Amino acid sequence: MLEAILLVGGQGTRLRPLTISTPKPMLPVAGHACTEHQIALARQAGVSRIVLGTSYRADVFEEHFGHGENVGVELVYAVEGEPLGTGGAIRNAAAHLTCGPDEPVVVFNGDVLTGLDIAGLVQKWRDANADVALYLTRVVDPRAYGLVPTDANGRVLEFLEKPTTPEEIVTDQINAGCYIFKRSVIDSIPSDRPVSVERETFPELLAADRMVIGVVDDGYWLDLGTPLAFAKGSADLVRGIAPSPLLVGRTGESLIERTAKVDASATVNGGTYVGQNAIIGAGAVVAGSVIFADVEVGSGSQVTNSIVSTAASVGNDCQIVDTVIAERAVISDSKNLEPGTLVFPDERVT
Repeated sequence: MLEAILLVGGQGTRLRPLTISTPKPMLPVAGHACTEHQIALARQAGVSRIVLGTSYRADVFEEHFGHGENVGVELVYAVEGEPLGTGGAIRNAAAHLTCGPDEPVVVFNGDVLTGLDIAGLVQKWRDANADVALYLTRVVDPRAYGLVPTDANGRVLEFLEKPTTPEEIVTDQINAGCYIFKRSVIDSIPSDRPVSVERETFPELLAADRMVIGVVDDGYWLDLGTPLAFAKGSADLVRGIAPSPLLVGRTGESLIERTAKVDASATVNGGTYVGQNAIIGAGAVVAGSVIFADVEVGSGSQVTNSIVSTAASVGNDCQIVDTVIAERAVISDSKNLEPGTLVFPDERVT
């Protein structure tokens, strides 16, 4: 039995106001919580039991998923009483693992959308007899990330903080947020304090000459941490650019739930998702956006690369671009919102 730890404890501050009432990993992306896409990907790779490492709004996860009856894997929950960092969260969740000390444990973050071949990463871990295998991806501009250079055999050489000068950019490989740990390595992480795997656990393993490998996967990867990235990730899933076992046979220029009502004269494209009971009015144009359940978009309005949360209302003839509108907010007729606008829950823009 292959086990995994899915870290879903973050508060999602960069995605506020959407995360005021909902944890980031539970926000719907192309009609499913991001966590659901990740569970499905893990199940496809042979994972049959997942420990969800929760903290912020921990109750929401168990209320939604139960013990995994509807997602095809056994789910158990490890709740952090206080923030423990990535390493501390992994160690906290390890109390619920059942595997032996030499067995692999898949560890992945709840805010990353990826098409990673998890089973392939586990096999690379086995082939190298590694203590830890890291999933790496290449990015054009790595300045916002920690760098992970490797040698010709894939062995990790060092972990570098975010570079600040061109000379410090020694590789375009970054930590992409999924690891295969030997169970005994997890058990060696201190259990009584916050721990960062990037700044403490991994460098200590290298210093002890333990086998830490990096595996570059050039498939789809996106950090969903910002509103624009969230909208892009949802659109990429709808259009089939980002893979998900949950959307096989359902991809295209839009994904519209059966109970939604879209006027025949409206245009919905660019990977837009339209949730249950939403209404899109006559002549409206909605492109590359996420429209949650029970939303109303008025006639003649244009909504582009934006997120409109549950039960919010956009009036007639509005221009909404690169904007986040939280639940139950109301936008009056003929409003043009500046790109980057954040409208908070129950706010009225008149």
